[in-house]
Amino acid sequence: MKKSFSLIELIFVVLILTIIGSYINIKIQDNKLNDATNRLLLYLKETRYQALTDKKYRRDDDLWHKKRWTLKFFRCNKNVGGLYYSIYSDVNKTGHPSFDESLSDPLTNKKIYSTNRCEIVGNRSKYVLLTKEYNINDIEISCNNTSSLGQISFGNDGKTYSRLSSYENEYKEYEIKKSCTIELKSLKNGSREIIIEPNSAYVYIKK
Repeated sequence: MKKSFSLIELIFVVLILTIIGSYINIKIQDNKLNDATNRLLLYLKETRYQALTDKKYRRDDDLWHKKRWTLKFFRCNKNVGGLYYSIYSDVNKTGHPSFDESLSDPLTNKKIYSTNRCEIVGNRSKYVLLTKEYNINDIEISCNNTSSLGQISFGNDGKTYSRLSSYENEYKEYEIKKSCTIELKSLKNGSREIIIEPNSAYVYIKK
């Protein structure tokens, strides 16, 4: 009876295990890209719903439009690296999201918010950390009208905007008139796209 493995048999076993390990790793990474896309879709739908039920217009406020519910993408600071996003209504009209102004995750009740330190904090949704949680290394928005990564703002009338100007009525110039694509990119696993339709602000994942 054979009591030991030959060198060739050991090499063959190691090769098989390496192939299986690589396949499993690829599937995990692919699932991360899908998870990031699905989570972002959920948050966009929640932002749209919040906008439809929370009318921001005020006749005595020239900058009322800056308080519209917005999902905005950011870069983590240089020491950390990576991407994240926050969802907020800029009540103070400063142009920067704050914890108190941010939307709560309907499933976890945690704030859909982070700072550029991109830390995992107990009362903030970790799912906004695109790079740290999902290995997303880049994002591209086809309707981006900002000098940064971009943002999507939803109106009470179902319209969608790619920028909220600091000047009265100028924000109308940034209304999305055609389908807008948000593309999440992963170095190892390609990309996935979310489509936002004009007028209705209907959002879905591109097949």
